[in-house]
Amino acid sequence: MTHPPLAIVYADSQLLVVDKPSGLLTVPGKGPDKQDCLINRVLADYPNARIVHRLDQPTSGLVLIALSYPAQRALSMQFQARTVDKTYLAVVDGLVAEDQGSVELPLICDWPNRPRQKVDHEHGKAALTHYRVLERDHEALCTRVALSPVTGRSHQLRVHMLALGHPILGDQLYGDARQQAAGERLLLQARTIGFAHPATGDRLDLALSPAF
Repeated sequence: MTHPPLAIVYADSQLLVVDKPSGLLTVPGKGPDKQDCLINRVLADYPNARIVHRLDQPTSGLVLIALSYPAQRALSMQFQARTVDKTYLAVVDGLVAEDQGSVELPLICDWPNRPRQKVDHEHGKAALTHYRVLERDHEALCTRVALSPVTGRSHQLRVHMLALGHPILGDQLYGDARQQAAGERLLLQARTIGFAHPATGDRLDLALSPAF
């Protein structure tokens, strides 16, 4: 089966930055029907490609891929040290009251309902998200926001915005029926990423045009 070519945002001998489409897994899942994924498509042209981080399947946007073990190690260390800057664009339900703020709530897998995650103050892992309002649509009663995760927990942005009372539109996992129907896809895009080049140390800041 042939697929549309992936959009390569940046490429050199050490790394790629790829614009992952919404609906595509980052890495293979369990079962033969979940083998089509970003890394397998990239491997067809870049046999040394190695995943550094992931995006949820319904989330689109920038994914950083290493092309060598040293690059993978150096980039992974930046993620662990939280020196990689990432911002996401989202459209959330309702009118967010504050122009900016933070959500700091610990998260854990909701095992009976996995892959859902939930807030758990006793057993959850620390998670912090900063948000900034970009535009309020008073007619559609929704808000465009920029989200900056400090930590990288599974479904962090989706659960934190839900906890704030403003679920991301189009979210088939966390939204109610109306919120699910409000977007043809999850309205969440990994829009910018900034990091130090693993070989030169030079700063790289990359951005996509807004997807919605």
